[in-house]
Amino acid sequence: MALKTRIRRLGAAALAAGALLAGAAAMAQDNRGAVRMVVPFGAGTTTDTVGRIVGEGLGRNLQQTLVVDNRAGAGGSTGTELVARSAADGRTLVMGTVGTHAINAALFSKLPYDPLRDFAPIAFVGYTPTLLVVAADSPIKSLKDLTEAAARPAGVSFASAGNGTSGHLAGELLAQRLGGRMLHVPYKEGAMALTSVMASQVDFMFYHPAAVMPQIKAGKLRALGSSGALRSAAASQVPTLMEQGIADFDLVAWFMLYAPAATPAAALAQLRTAAAAALAQPELMTRLREQGVEPGQMRAEDLQPFNQKELVKWAGLVKRSGAQVD
Repeated sequence: MALKTRIRRLGAAALAAGALLAGAAAMAQDNRGAVRMVVPFGAGTTTDTVGRIVGEGLGRNLQQTLVVDNRAGAGGSTGTELVARSAADGRTLVMGTVGTHAINAALFSKLPYDPLRDFAPIAFVGYTPTLLVVAADSPIKSLKDLTEAAARPAGVSFASAGNGTSGHLAGELLAQRLGGRMLHVPYKEGAMALTSVMASQVDFMFYHPAAVMPQIKAGKLRALGSSGALRSAAASQVPTLMEQGIADFDLVAWFMLYAPAATPAAALAQLRTAAAAALAQPELMTRLREQGVEPGQMRAEDLQPFNQKELVKWAGLVKRSGAQVD
């Protein structure tokens, strides 16, 4: 009897162990099946917020777990290179930006990836113009005032989130268009730059609507213009610089989802279908617009040519600005 009891207990233990192993195997299988979206910037940035919004819809449509992995560093190059070197199995993506896939190619003397050759574009997520802002109590109350201030011997200063960022290059383009003296003051991050503008330590900067609109509503900043060809949906009352007479001033930040270049065609087709369906959802589009991002519609075959044109456009701006990162 004792022996039979021991056998039954051993059998039960074996079954329990088998169940645990099966459960662990299932969890491992789920983890292997998860999709990882690398965001090459820190948590809380506009790119991070956009990535998480899109990731929710994409994961739902793929019926897979989607994990956001923040890998900041080197102007987005660290996380972007990680994806370029990842297994091309359709399970590793990167939320690319105008910086990682257009500006950095000209900004870095040795970029560790090729924005075109190393990636397969999945979907164009959207774009956002930046707003030209000054402190609320600044004597510069219009573009005309800014032009006159820049023409004086002391000139004016403008802040940015760092050398070669879209805000820096927008400031350089404005200096070319208006003339006068505009001194660039780079900061380690956009929040620090914005604080300096609000404190009137620096005269102006170009920055994302999601970051500046709360400060405008709080009476700490004033917007003088928008950098895109069309007004920002998040700040429709702010006229574009082109409306105010500055010709050919159309600079916008944008976001595009990419996979490694060698990802199989079937996997790319599945990802593109799921992403397109997610980006067509009214709720998701509303959430993007709340971040100042205008959702964009672009055919898969048009993504690479668009990226190529952006590389050429921003390379010219980087060269004229003299910005370089070794």
